[in-house]
Amino acid sequence: MIAFKNSSYLAKLAKSSLLIISLILSYSIKAQLINNVIDYSKPQEYEVGGITVSGIQFLDNQAIINLTGIKVGEIIKIPGDKTSKAIENLWKQGLFSEISINASKIQGNLIFLDFALKEMPRLSHFSIKGVKKGEVDDIKDAAKLVKGDVVTDNLKINAITKIKKHYHDKGYYNVQITINQIKDTVISNHVMLDIIIKKNNKVKIHKINFHGNDKINDKKLKRAMKDTKERQPLNVFRSSKFIEEDFKNDKVKLIERYNSDGYRDAVIVSDTFYRHDNKTVDIDIKVNEGRKYYFRNITWTGNTKYSSSELSSVLKIKKGDVYNQTALESNLYMSQDSRDISSLYLDDGYLFFSVTPVEVLVENDSIDLEMRIYEGKQARINKVTITGNNKTNDNVIMREIRTKPGQLFSRADIIRSQRELAQLRYFNAEKLAVNPKPNPADGTVDIEYGVEETSSDQVELSGGWGGGRVIGTLGVSFNNFSAKNFFNKDAWRPLPSGDGQKLSLRAQSNGLYYQSYNASFTEPWLGGKKPNALSTAVYYSIQTNGVSSGDPTRQSITIIGTTVGLGRRLNWPDDFFTLYNDVSYQHYYLDNYLSTFLFSDGVSNNLSFSTSIGRNSVDQPIYPRYGSDISLTFKFTPPYSLFTPNKDYSSLTAQEKYKWIEYHKTDFSASWFTKLIGNLVVNTRTKFGFLGLYDRRIGASPFERYYLGGDGLTGYALDGRTVIGLRGYSNTSLTPSNSTGYIGGTIYNKYTLELRYPISLNPSATIYVLSFLEAGNSWLKFKEFNPFDVKRSAGVGIRLFLPMFGQIGLDWGYGFDNVTGNASAGGSQFHFSIGQTL
Repeated sequence: MIAFKNSSYLAKLAKSSLLIISLILSYSIKAQLINNVIDYSKPQEYEVGGITVSGIQFLDNQAIINLTGIKVGEIIKIPGDKTSKAIENLWKQGLFSEISINASKIQGNLIFLDFALKEMPRLSHFSIKGVKKGEVDDIKDAAKLVKGDVVTDNLKINAITKIKKHYHDKGYYNVQITINQIKDTVISNHVMLDIIIKKNNKVKIHKINFHGNDKINDKKLKRAMKDTKERQPLNVFRSSKFIEEDFKNDKVKLIERYNSDGYRDAVIVSDTFYRHDNKTVDIDIKVNEGRKYYFRNITWTGNTKYSSSELSSVLKIKKGDVYNQTALESNLYMSQDSRDISSLYLDDGYLFFSVTPVEVLVENDSIDLEMRIYEGKQARINKVTITGNNKTNDNVIMREIRTKPGQLFSRADIIRSQRELAQLRYFNAEKLAVNPKPNPADGTVDIEYGVEETSSDQVELSGGWGGGRVIGTLGVSFNNFSAKNFFNKDAWRPLPSGDGQKLSLRAQSNGLYYQSYNASFTEPWLGGKKPNALSTAVYYSIQTNGVSSGDPTRQSITIIGTTVGLGRRLNWPDDFFTLYNDVSYQHYYLDNYLSTFLFSDGVSNNLSFSTSIGRNSVDQPIYPRYGSDISLTFKFTPPYSLFTPNKDYSSLTAQEKYKWIEYHKTDFSASWFTKLIGNLVVNTRTKFGFLGLYDRRIGASPFERYYLGGDGLTGYALDGRTVIGLRGYSNTSLTPSNSTGYIGGTIYNKYTLELRYPISLNPSATIYVLSFLEAGNSWLKFKEFNPFDVKRSAGVGIRLFLPMFGQIGLDWGYGFDNVTGNASAGGSQFHFSIGQTL
């Protein structure tokens, strides 16, 4: 047998009179002579009679034979170039640790070759060590290692490179990665890899150096770079981590800053970053500012729908203005207030519209622009489709969409449709998508709305404190219910849903002392054709002294009530307005009840009517960025006392006086959202309430009063009170009181300023942090009211929105002002809230 064996270096046979072995391409070929069949001093030609492969477990034999380049029937010299080339071809694949060619048989001029190979080991398992469990999956995705991969030095180097890039993108430039290879004793020719990672600290920015900037100083340029900031030891809120991708984006913002100030030719000549020490880097940026330019003459061509003067008024750029590329593009295309040239056309059906600003003359520091407009034809909507809704029925979504087949295309209607879908809370507001599909041939457009369903149902399971006892609460709210499928067993998955109705059930109890049950149902589109919302609610509660029924010492109060309301959307003054009216009735039955109320035995009735007008234009309900929510509510009972002007109320008992409760009540609230930078939002709120009377002989109603201060959680209240939170003060501590305790105010006001920033906008767990300034107060009588005599506080907080439980909040506030008669009311206070806005 003659063997040509590779020993890990590429060898190529060279012809010479001595037939010496040459080392080529990192491997060699060795030969053994058996029975003197082959004489190396005299290479011979053979016809290849057959080719076999041995030692292979995972690879295809025929594929390997094809890679050698030697074919059966071919005439080759042995030793010669063909055999060395065959080994070279196989070695290039990186699949083998040993390669040899054996002449298994020679018959005359025929030679039979066998390629004896040893495969490189394969990967049976790999583990990630040195990082948190939550990071492991991301690292595995980055490494792109797969079980069964051939383990070579190149594979390990590639894995290290990819993992390092993963961490470099996050600012970890000092990451250290080691890969240990361990033989697998269970599976033949397999190995395991242990990837050991030491992240070390993120690299921060020590200094940013600008060169060549004479017109705009360093401070302004650094401010333009939003995510690339120098390290400020005293500023714990500013991130100075160096992330290369952020640096690339900030270089674009840097040029935009120059462009907005008239330097349209500004460029970054060079930039580099280098280590200052092991923990920080320095950045050098060299700029060429160029000259400052100004707008001169602006002309319009191609416009027939609107005159040039109309378009110029929308563009809002005048001759002599500093050349501002950002303002030009915003006023042409996508301004935040939608008052731009494109919106003007797109809102009137001109879907195929385009405008191109062309610099027709640049003279010294002045630029003449020609706005070339292509108006095209007005496009009408052909089809409107919805994708992604696997729970909510199409008709529930379609009734909220403002773009209807046959209408002219309108971008404003699309934006409004997205807002209405977000308000439903059935879908991920961050991923609402609109895909217009124009059909230029017939002048129509198909519009596809893409939604991503989220959980909208909520569960309330909590414990609270009220009346000196712990109260347990269990509530469920099905916000996308389907009443018509209630008796359809196939629709229970786990509940009939998809029709947009709301069903809420809630129970509170602390045993024998207190029990409360209520249920409500809302149909938002009564009749299915117009957005007229019908709401109904019933409730029952009972509070006792814990003594069983029938015992003569038992004390109890029972309240039964119901509410029916009807709301509708208005078109005037605009279609953000709503009007809601309801009638409500509560029946109070007191049996030897000696607490809270002005009488202990008897009944009291509260029949009231209310009307509320509101305007809500916030972009989405969970984390609004812009818009406002304003509401004015007027609630009143019949003026019973005015029907009997001659009645002597001074001689009546409290039970007789309040058998039918009378009052009128006005509540106002307003909330404005303003986006500052990115997702940083300012929320400004104000609230006001007033409880009035009809007849001074009866006085202000003891029911429906205002209780101010603390977290705003109601516990349980039996007198229809309105509880208003004010952080930095203990619960109800800013409420008028007498010798018996807090008696409630008849007028109050409250002001709030919040700065919000999101940590996560994931719909399954939306989290944001906030800081606040707050002030408010309440008074017993209207003549005491002073809107500037308020108790002030400040603090910080966090909000977590879980679809299943609603909004949960934790705040720390500090009350700055003293409260008469309650020295501990202010100062440092922690507040917990659930399902409410303080």
